[in-house]
Amino acid sequence: MSAPRIAIAGALGRMGRAVAAAAADGEVVARFDRLDSVGEGLTDSRTALDLADVVIDFTSAAAASALALSAADLGRPAFVIGATGFTDAEDDAVREAAKRLPIVKSGNFSLGVNILTGLVRETAARLSALDYDIEVFEAHHRRKVDAPSGTAQMLGEAAAAGRGVALSDVRAENRDGVTGPRASGEIGFSVMRGGGVIGEHSVIFAAEDEVITLSHSARDRALFARGAVAAARWVVGQPPGLYTMQDVLGFTARSAPAP
Repeated sequence: MSAPRIAIAGALGRMGRAVAAAAADGEVVARFDRLDSVGEGLTDSRTALDLADVVIDFTSAAAASALALSAADLGRPAFVIGATGFTDAEDDAVREAAKRLPIVKSGNFSLGVNILTGLVRETAARLSALDYDIEVFEAHHRRKVDAPSGTAQMLGEAAAAGRGVALSDVRAENRDGVTGPRASGEIGFSVMRGGGVIGEHSVIFAAEDEVITLSHSARDRALFARGAVAAARWVVGQPPGLYTMQDVLGFTARSAPAP
């Protein structure tokens, strides 16, 4: 199969530049940024949709969901979405677009994190909720605007899936003040923001007599960009549907997940 024609949304941002560096020569056919900026080799978003086989978008949940819906009206191109912090309405918009487009949406495009996700799910399935409390910890740079991170959410969902419950039913509320003892079976989230931390994630299984920690440390944004480009190469030609990196990496059996 020939290399896909890639358009990069948010091309002037940190991840946009990293994606451009990770793509092979000739794969990137269009770059665009907020408010359809011009200059620096940029084009407008509509032209980019016309030129590309796939768009890689790490901008924002609002921008990515709106652009995916616009593309769905055109019937092309495919999408790889790495933005995080989606509201329910924005998630619904992506699901609607995925009825007409193949879309890979992930809170993290790292191979290591996706392996960690599978380990968390399997570990949670094997450790009793009565005996082991689960806490998801994440740390990022001071400029990150959403919390917990999309990766932390993904890990929390994996832990809940391992226990056969919905995360929304067992998620611990914000802890501040006198909160009382921790309820059995809760999944909690702890967040740090500071400096230039690229990404630290740990899932802690804490019992009275032992603590098990599964963790991942990101050292360079290039690893996320490489994963996004791999997802872009994979998603072109897939049937419409909402996919994850678990599908791209072959960790799931399904071939065309329903929106």
